[in-house]
Amino acid sequence: MAILGAKTFQNYIGGEWVDAASGETFESTSPANGEAIGTFPRSSAEDVARAVAAAKTAYEDWRLVPAPRRGEILFRFAQLLTEQKEDISQLMAREMGKVLPEARGDVQEAIDMAYYMGGEGRRLFGQTTPSELPDKFNMSVRQPIGVVGVITPWNFPIAIPSWKILPALVCGNTVVFKPATDTPTLGERFVELLIEAGVPGGVVNVVHGGGGEVGNAIVIHPDVPVITLTGSRETGVQVTKDAADRLKHVHLELGGKNAIIVLDDADLELAVEGILWSAFGTSGQRCTAASRVIAQEGVCDELTSGLVDEAEKLRLGVGWEEDTDVGPVINKAALEKIHSYTTIGKDEGATLLTGGEVASGDGLDKGFYYRPTIFGDVDPEMRIAQEEIFGPTVGIIKVSDVDEAIRVSNGIKYGLSSSIFTRDVNKAFRAMRDLKAGITYINAGTIGAEVHLPFGGVKDTGNGHREAGQAALDFFTEWKSIYVDYSGRLQKAQIDTSD
Repeated sequence: MAILGAKTFQNYIGGEWVDAASGETFESTSPANGEAIGTFPRSSAEDVARAVAAAKTAYEDWRLVPAPRRGEILFRFAQLLTEQKEDISQLMAREMGKVLPEARGDVQEAIDMAYYMGGEGRRLFGQTTPSELPDKFNMSVRQPIGVVGVITPWNFPIAIPSWKILPALVCGNTVVFKPATDTPTLGERFVELLIEAGVPGGVVNVVHGGGGEVGNAIVIHPDVPVITLTGSRETGVQVTKDAADRLKHVHLELGGKNAIIVLDDADLELAVEGILWSAFGTSGQRCTAASRVIAQEGVCDELTSGLVDEAEKLRLGVGWEEDTDVGPVINKAALEKIHSYTTIGKDEGATLLTGGEVASGDGLDKGFYYRPTIFGDVDPEMRIAQEEIFGPTVGIIKVSDVDEAIRVSNGIKYGLSSSIFTRDVNKAFRAMRDLKAGITYINAGTIGAEVHLPFGGVKDTGNGHREAGQAALDFFTEWKSIYVDYSGRLQKAQIDTSD
């Protein structure tokens, strides 16, 4: 794919491409080399209001489209994504910075989700149950809710919109979508393919701009009863407060501080491979990334040596070169935050084993690159072991046994993903039971979710809802119970039961 020239893009509202009401714009640039990707509308509450009005109007017809027909549109969307997978992956390597294999995986996840949720158009199962009264039929059905406000981050710019938008659509809701300002081109492309697949005007609307202006306007708008957000814990708390007065349905996917436990009986080569992938994949910019390694004392030194050796072999560079292992972080602010935690770790007394510096030379000065960083001698209570860094930094914590390992893994405010490497089936099952996380991996890293299982976490990682799988349908629909009495007389439940 040729390097993009800067192009001007628009919002999509009510089936039309339009500029922001103010006429103001912002620019998207590549974190890899500063290349201009495109110019986008810097929207405001006025633009959000137009989009919500369009979505509210479209909802009245869309909710009546038979669910199998809605599902067929998602199937066509999946086919279009498949046809354009490589072009979108190349764009992602430029606008977001992912290395190509990961970018292709990001798009593939959206393809998988489109096929999965497309199939739900012929299910969306309710229930039938026997009645306690004669000549009476009971059932429950799922019903759509209305306009869904979708606010997504930059780290999975195709996959995460698919987790939110596709189940919302197949359930019969309409959408106002705010992509991240770091990856607006990918958000725009996502919507373009939905339009091409046959989504009617007004059913999906995209409004570009910042969280303070566009995101907040979506959250507080009285005609948006459903909000789904992936972002920081602080943003999630604020969204919850802002939505509370109207008792909105709020789904939050927030932070993580995930750990990989490695016991003395583990396959060390496999563990090293899993840790490298989990800690440094996507330059550590995943909510499921492993930023803690909890190693039993008998294997800690050998594991540490292997990790440092392999981390130092990783090649930094632009994501679109096939031999790149680690791409840039998303922007300058992220680079500065990551480096600040290196200073914090050293000040806390942890031992910097490798990395810990902004990368330069070989063209890396043009982008935002940070060398894969490993700390040893990390105490579980250090800030680098408690706070989400969201970069290629991992701390190694030594423990005596599996009991201490599980306590340390659970000793954080987050609870998204967890992992244990062991050959002992008894210890594996204890970890499956006792690790406080929404996801637990046995003999694998902390990243790699599949679309047909629920995705999400416990504690401060979220608010109890899940994405993907059947669980997503529960958030984007409401249950309605229906009773059909064909007895021809008034029957009173819990009262007329003696007959």
